[in-house]
Amino acid sequence: MRGCLVVPVCGREGRAVQLYGRRTERHAPKDKRHLYLARPLAGVFNPEALKSREIILCESILDALTFFRHGMEAATCTIRAATVESVSLAIDADEAGEKAAGQAASRLRAVGIECHRIKFPWKSDANQYALDQGGEALRHAVQSAEWLDGTGGDGSPGRPARKATAAPEKSPRSTKDAVPSSSSLAAKSLAAKKEDVPEAPEPSPKPNGIPQPALERKGDYCELAMGSRLYRIGGLEKNSSLEVLRITLRVSCEGLMHVDSLDLYRDGERRKFVDRAAEETLLEKDLLKRDLGKLLMALEGLQEERLNAPPDAGAAAVELSAEEQDEALALLRSPDLLDKLTEAFSAAGIVGEQTNVLAAYLAGASRKLAKPLAVIIQSTSAAGKSTLMEAVLSFFPEEDQVKYSAMTGQSLYYLGESNLKHKILAIVEEEGAEKASYALKLLQSEGELTIASTGKDPHSGRMETQEYHVEGPVAIMLTTTSIDIDEELMNRCLVLTVDESREQTERIHELQREARTVEGILAAEKRDEVLRVMRNAQRLLEPRKIANPYARHLTFTSGRTRTRRDHEKYLTLIDTIALLHQHQREAITHTVGGRTVEMLPVTLADIEAANRIAPEVLGRSLDELPPQTRLLLESVKAFIRTRMESEQIEQRLCLFSRRDIREATGWSQMQIRRHLERLAELEYVHLRSGRNGTIMQYELLADAVEEDAGYHVGLIDVKKLRNRKGAKAGK
Repeated sequence: MRGCLVVPVCGREGRAVQLYGRRTERHAPKDKRHLYLARPLAGVFNPEALKSREIILCESILDALTFFRHGMEAATCTIRAATVESVSLAIDADEAGEKAAGQAASRLRAVGIECHRIKFPWKSDANQYALDQGGEALRHAVQSAEWLDGTGGDGSPGRPARKATAAPEKSPRSTKDAVPSSSSLAAKSLAAKKEDVPEAPEPSPKPNGIPQPALERKGDYCELAMGSRLYRIGGLEKNSSLEVLRITLRVSCEGLMHVDSLDLYRDGERRKFVDRAAEETLLEKDLLKRDLGKLLMALEGLQEERLNAPPDAGAAAVELSAEEQDEALALLRSPDLLDKLTEAFSAAGIVGEQTNVLAAYLAGASRKLAKPLAVIIQSTSAAGKSTLMEAVLSFFPEEDQVKYSAMTGQSLYYLGESNLKHKILAIVEEEGAEKASYALKLLQSEGELTIASTGKDPHSGRMETQEYHVEGPVAIMLTTTSIDIDEELMNRCLVLTVDESREQTERIHELQREARTVEGILAAEKRDEVLRVMRNAQRLLEPRKIANPYARHLTFTSGRTRTRRDHEKYLTLIDTIALLHQHQREAITHTVGGRTVEMLPVTLADIEAANRIAPEVLGRSLDELPPQTRLLLESVKAFIRTRMESEQIEQRLCLFSRRDIREATGWSQMQIRRHLERLAELEYVHLRSGRNGTIMQYELLADAVEEDAGYHVGLIDVKKLRNRKGAKAGK
């Protein structure tokens, strides 16, 4: 090795197993230039490159170092895969090199690895070519590597055409962009020895021997990485037949990108995309053509699988073990089921909000009924409305929930026919579903959606009328900070108001502090077990018909027309409570028209439980003031009463400003202003003096001494029903 550049060659364990020597004398005989130790040839130079998808396999270590010198080294590789998919052979352009290239290509294709041959002038190698033509020409040669399909251009295995002996023109592109950053190097002697190609995990070979790249799902898009190129595909789900493959495609490489919509089955559109992408990303057109071919094959398989899949392939039922069923049934068969649920709410980390949580839970359980309940959770910003909804949703199985942050006007119509049936549709902010409010109202009232739309017949290509149908019933949950909710939507829902009192805030603070303690951490660990049992209990509930033997004797206020819908909500509350007790009661059976109809009976306990919830949740909907505006009115009354007592003056002299109320309540200026305007509009307060830019003085028109009388919805006392039942039993 004296007088040589010596490079150690390591084995898999990282220990040097061979030495390579390259004589530095310019005129040394060719057979004396490359030296190895007199021991079996072994090891791989730069084994880290084998973690890449694309590598350059060289005949000698000097050739590999040449590629390193010109910026094509494994250290720049950003590939995440651990499987080699493509190998570019950098073999000498001579008879021995042709033979070695053919052998290497055959072995690589046998394990499904795509092969390319880097073309050098005849009797030249990578090092000599770089010395003669420069690094730019070497990079261009790598980009222009010829794909080896097993026959070669002239019938020999991968032998390049003779016209390649001329030096290629230098590419005008920069060193950074000339070669993809995924190119990496592995040098191994192939001409002088008969070693096996380095082992790599075997990919899934295709009939043509080229490995198929894997698509990765990222939200609404698919992504496909090929070397340093990243392709993002959108809109695949809009294709309704196997004859069309229209997508929105974005290719990006080292900060450069191009995006366009095209049909991959149209040759003209593919050519246009390749031309424009080559201009924008500085990639070679041949490389982009090969990428599009692989992409087309991958998307064809995905689209065929999607279009041929059964309608409900993704809605796999959750099977419970015998132990899980016993735990869930123990909860459902508890004599004090509603009390058990309330305890579970507390164990799940919910403090206060007893009525709200129970009402929202019953609304979610009502999804199993023919006409479920809907809920709007209303509060000021940061009061916890979203937290309340998330907590309630955690009690229900994930497969029974469909949750969105926002919806377009037509989005609901194009869901699967049974995607919403007996499920909870949760929308994080009512404002995000403003455009879909009409569909939500129809879904709540009619229990289904139907739309006629024009579309193209996939077979004839002619425009035709197509009908889309979405089945209910579905329970709807929304949250909002607005006080001006769509009246048509609001009177179809239960309106729940988050407790914003100082006492509730103190309870929340205490819970937050408790969560940092040892006891709090242990309680959080138990919380998952509580939620698991509650979800399994919901899985055991079945849709049932509910018969209420006391329905004719129930009462409800009838002073306003909107109570026609509120009365239906009250009856549904009773039905839902009965539904939760289905594992505790015997069904009533009747025969109608030769078929047996089963019904679950309502008990007086169900009505009594509903009567405890209804006045608060239904009374709010009957109030002409939004809940937060009503709360401000009561705060103003309390403020005026305090001043009347302390200053010994009449109510008409107790004027107040926005600042007075802001300091008394702790509300923000925006909240005070918005709700005072609503109170003035409905003549609960009157602006006595001032205008914008000056102090505005208000007078309270409502009686400050009169306290809030609560909510009255005219429900019958259950004791009367019980006495009526006893009287009938006596007869």
